[in-house]
Amino acid sequence: MAAEALIVVDVQNDFCPGGALAVSGGDEIVPVVNDLIRKFEHVILTQDWHPAGHSSFASVHPGKAPFETVAMSYGEQTLWPDHCVQGSTGADFHPSLEWTRAELVIRKGFRTGIDSYSAFFENDRRTPTGLAGYLRDRGIESVILCGLATDFCVAFSALDAVARGFSTSVVLDACRGIDLNGSLSAMITRMRQAGVRMV
Repeated sequence: MAAEALIVVDVQNDFCPGGALAVSGGDEIVPVVNDLIRKFEHVILTQDWHPAGHSSFASVHPGKAPFETVAMSYGEQTLWPDHCVQGSTGADFHPSLEWTRAELVIRKGFRTGIDSYSAFFENDRRTPTGLAGYLRDRGIESVILCGLATDFCVAFSALDAVARGFSTSVVLDACRGIDLNGSLSAMITRMRQAGVRMV
């Protein structure tokens, strides 16, 4: 398994029930994710890590509500409730997640003016996180993704992984989606069409 890495996406308190941007059943995946973590030599975690007043928060756009969209310099941006603010309990990993085996944590969304869904790129699609280079330097050719949410951060990470030449799989039992206006079905279809394997 040396050429494979597990990427665990955003299993954080704010994406679990009771959190600021709770994904239905988000906490249910934790035991499944922990089982996966135990099986992989290489484990990488992503962590949404927004400064207060981040541009993707509906609260900084007068007259706008969460889940509405605005035009940003890099394209259309969905507005979210304030979530995963740096240093907050909401930004912490779920308390039952066995995250200490991770050899790398990629923090994303820390630039105030741009959101970041993917583990590989900010939403401008130009600013890399450095993950692709890290994987290549470690000789990793295949990535397996799980986490929250299927139709946003997991999906965009998987699409970027394929585009960067990595063999890519998503463990759907270890994911949960937001399903905003049919986004879950649409993104699963988009991933399959791009060559992502659903396992």
